[in-house]
Amino acid sequence: MALAALKAAGVKEMFTLSGGHVFPLYDAAHQEGFPLYDVRHEQSAVFAAEAVAKLQRRPGVAVLTAGPGVTNGISGITSAFFNAAPVLVLGGRAPQFRWGAGSLQEIDHVPLVSSITKHAATVPSADAITAAVTEALSASLSGHRGPSFLDFPLDVMFGFGEGNVEAPKVGSWQADPEEVKKAAGLLAQAQRPAIIAGSDVYGANAVEALRALAEQFSVPVYANGMGRGVLPPEHRLAFSKSRRAALSDADVVAVIGTPLDFRLGFGDFGSAKVVHVVAEPRLRAGHVEAAASPAGDLTLTLQAMARYTGDQTGHEDWIAKLREAESAVAAKHAAEMEADSDPIKPARVYGELRKILAADAVTIGDGGDFVSYAGRYLEPAQPGTWLDPGPYGCLGTGMGYAMGARVTYPDRQICVLMGDGAAGFSLMDVESLVRQNLPVVIVVGNNGIWGLEKHPMQAMYGYDVAADLQPGLRYDEVVKALGGAGETVAKPGELAGAFERAFASGVPYLVNVLTDPADQYPRSANLA
Repeated sequence: MALAALKAAGVKEMFTLSGGHVFPLYDAAHQEGFPLYDVRHEQSAVFAAEAVAKLQRRPGVAVLTAGPGVTNGISGITSAFFNAAPVLVLGGRAPQFRWGAGSLQEIDHVPLVSSITKHAATVPSADAITAAVTEALSASLSGHRGPSFLDFPLDVMFGFGEGNVEAPKVGSWQADPEEVKKAAGLLAQAQRPAIIAGSDVYGANAVEALRALAEQFSVPVYANGMGRGVLPPEHRLAFSKSRRAALSDADVVAVIGTPLDFRLGFGDFGSAKVVHVVAEPRLRAGHVEAAASPAGDLTLTLQAMARYTGDQTGHEDWIAKLREAESAVAAKHAAEMEADSDPIKPARVYGELRKILAADAVTIGDGGDFVSYAGRYLEPAQPGTWLDPGPYGCLGTGMGYAMGARVTYPDRQICVLMGDGAAGFSLMDVESLVRQNLPVVIVVGNNGIWGLEKHPMQAMYGYDVAADLQPGLRYDEVVKALGGAGETVAKPGELAGAFERAFASGVPYLVNVLTDPADQYPRSANLA
């Protein structure tokens, strides 16, 4: 019954790690030929479901056994919560008839996950299963999307019942027309406007509406998260390298589909007026006094803003100024990406990757400084092709995201960019990729340190602790031992050939790049 409800919502696969509490779900999938992918750690199952949910804009499902199966998945659930991914986690649970007697893995999961889900409940009976799954999916898909959780007591999971299968009911908010008009007027009449488009623009399928709005008012667009690529890099309004210049001089900044968090300086844009466009009222930033903040379905809101008919100011001089700043930074980056330094600097890694990555390649970031450089040097050509941990900043997403991406796109390039610290969280799941014939390319920036911690500690204290890893570790040999392939690269001239071999291999292939531990990403964002 649970499987029937999932299929009615467009779910096409499950991700799991085998556990006896959830055997009936496996049996149903097996009997119906429903794809089931398994992993070596439950967090990877949830991250894989999150990747499917984000890339395909539909529910992704992870099935976790009771107790430690669920608690191992909590970081993945939290990531989905911060990233507005419609993930449904189905958990096992100790039996109701013996609750409190100390059954194996007996724990009440619901209080643990209630604060990081849109809906969390225990299914009380077999007859309630289909309605419970539909209700959870409806919550995940409505408004600002996010994860839901259901657990099934053992006696419910193995029981028999009846229920009607229905499609989820998806609800949304409608923005106040006056607030929409106010936001549009501020943007249209600004002298120096800028738009920042975030992940929700892609998640809400509002990409075309965002483009129409930007073109209607001729506003430069910057993006973060899965918003990257909402305008192709060659578009005259697409900007990425001059954001600091734009935000320091703009008079109106419209932030669309992303929170005013640490990544955006908490919304402090100097004297600029802030327009914050969000999917529902609870997402409005309480720490910023926005000049306008429409809250509602992003596609409808952006379309309504683009229909504004009031006065409009030209922005050609402003665009030209930003393009000049953009070009200056681009020239600097081009030189960095061609540098023949020894040891290799991350910039050169991305300079070579840019030459081989296809326009529709899915690029996955799992790391600190090394992945920050990816954000600087790689420019997604299409929306929905960039996956990173988002504002929660959880490491270990890489192999799960890779699995979800490969399941979604059997024929595209899938490239995981991983720091050597992040590799310690999930690299064992290369075995899961090998065993299930899911080839991906993994590029490890191996500098032998926790760079995101080591350099700041040295700056603050003059020393660092707990920030070193074993230098020169052969992560490629780990992947070979797990059935994949790989190689270590120590010279810049070896990168291009290694990447060509990796993408041609047809197996999980790890390129272990020994990078400069002294190279420090010039970070400006604060933790708080």
